[in-house]
Amino acid sequence: MPFAPSDVILITGGSRGIGRATALACARAGARVAFSYRSDDAAARDTLAACQALTGEDGAIALQADVVEEAQVMALFASTRQRLGPITGVVNNAGIVASSMPLADMSVERLRQVVDTNVLGALLVAREAARALVDHGALVNVSSMASRLGSPNEYVDYAASKGALDTLTIGLSKELGPRGIRVNAVRPGLIETDIHARAGRPERLAELGPGCPLGRAGRPEEVAEAIVWLLSDAASYVTGAFIDPAGGR
Repeated sequence: MPFAPSDVILITGGSRGIGRATALACARAGARVAFSYRSDDAAARDTLAACQALTGEDGAIALQADVVEEAQVMALFASTRQRLGPITGVVNNAGIVASSMPLADMSVERLRQVVDTNVLGALLVAREAARALVDHGALVNVSSMASRLGSPNEYVDYAASKGALDTLTIGLSKELGPRGIRVNAVRPGLIETDIHARAGRPERLAELGPGCPLGRAGRPEEVAEAIVWLLSDAASYVTGAFIDPAGGR
């Protein structure tokens, strides 16, 4: 298995979509798993039960936390260490997207919400990871192909926030490399999650999937496999790098 029984992986935004698939993949690969969620108690309970079926009751925990709140992020890391042990890997996944529209139509309230969650929240999680990870630990940031494509007339604010995460990945990999801590990112493309419906575009997968070079949208599990590899010792000489599970977009 990619992970030792002592490995502890913390995933933010782990109750649904790519976060859920990653939590299950890490549990299946032998790690103990902690994941955070903001408000969906039912999804969190379901994901926790699925993880515990793989790890045992003591091998997985769900913790409510809003990554925008510094105290909650710090408590998330502290609770994980107290209940599962030293953290060896972090998946910086929590993020949001708002309704599809051109930038000219976006309110300042929307812009603040997206930037606060996707940039400030990601920075807080990365900061705590830098404090908590032991030697040979790994941080994986979940960015997006939007950072390269720009998402014009849809989610330019989201794309910009993910561009910030790409820059964070490069800079932090150089800061933490001397400590033996690796920092990498995945940039998923069009993936089968509910994020499209929540942004008011439930038809987006059907419309854009066939136009991908591989002819379809991706599955969360396909992104999770890339994340697990980056967390594992199989990627021991990989840092400051990006994997794009995007079907060639």
